[in-house]
Amino acid sequence: MDLDELLKVRARFDAEVREGAQADGGGALVERAGPVVRQSVPGPGWNGVLWSDLDAETADAQIAAQVGFFAERGCPDFEWKLYAHDRPADLGDRLRAAGFVPEPPETLMVGLVAELAQLPVDPPEGITLRVVTDEAGVDLMMEVHAGAFGSERPRIREALLSRLRHEPETVAAVVAMAGDVPVSAARMEMRPGAAFAGLWGGGTVPQWRGRGIYRLLVAHRARLAAELGIPYLQVDASDDSRPILERLGFGVMGVTVPYIWTRPGPDAD
Repeated sequence: MDLDELLKVRARFDAEVREGAQADGGGALVERAGPVVRQSVPGPGWNGVLWSDLDAETADAQIAAQVGFFAERGCPDFEWKLYAHDRPADLGDRLRAAGFVPEPPETLMVGLVAELAQLPVDPPEGITLRVVTDEAGVDLMMEVHAGAFGSERPRIREALLSRLRHEPETVAAVVAMAGDVPVSAARMEMRPGAAFAGLWGGGTVPQWRGRGIYRLLVAHRARLAAELGIPYLQVDASDDSRPILERLGFGVMGVTVPYIWTRPGPDAD
C-alpha cells in the first residue's frame, strides 16, 4: 500500500476500531464520555482510553476527568492508548505531567488479508499447530508468553478464557508445539462485520526463533481472516516483530505508545 492508501486505512481504523470500539468481553463496558471513548471492566481486564478528540483547550481537563473516573472505580491502573497522530501534538507531554508513565512505543501496522492469506503455511520440521479452545490450551499459551516475554500475563489469561467461554467467535488462538512442548503462540481478535482483525500475543521462546514459526502463525491467522471476509489485519508491533511483518507485506500506519496511570500508594505524597 502507498502512503495515501495507508492514511485512508488508518482513518478507517480510527473510526471503526477506536472511536467505534466494542467491548472485549468479560463484562467490559465501552462508552463515549464527550470527546473520549473508554473501556472499563468490573474485574480483571483492560481498563483504558481507546480514542479521543482533544485540543489544547480541552486536553488537560479530559485527562483529569479520566483519572478521576478510573480512580473512583477503584482501578489500580489504566492505560491511555496514545497514537502519534492524536491531537493535540503535545498530548504525551500532558499525560506525563498528569502522572502517566509511557511504555515502549509500538508500530501500528496493517496488512491486506488477500495477500497474506497466500503465504505458505507448511510448518517447520517438528512443529505442529494446536488450536486453542479450552483452559488447557490457554495455559499452554501462557507458558509460551512467560518464556517469550519474561513475564506472567494473568489479565490476558482471564480475558482469553472469557472470550472462549462466552464469545468464541471473536477470537482465534493457536499454539505451535514441538512434540509436547509449546514453543510459540498467538491469537487473533475480531468482531462480526468488522473490517479489521487484530493480531496479538505473537511470541516464540528464544531457542525456537528464526525458524519461520512467527510467519507460520501470521499466515495461519490470515487464512482464517480470509474465510471470515475480513480485509485487514492490524498489529501493534514490537521492534522485534516489525521487520518480520514488513517482509511479509505489512505497511506502517504510525506509532502507538501505551501511557499507564497507576493509583498512588498510601505513602505517596
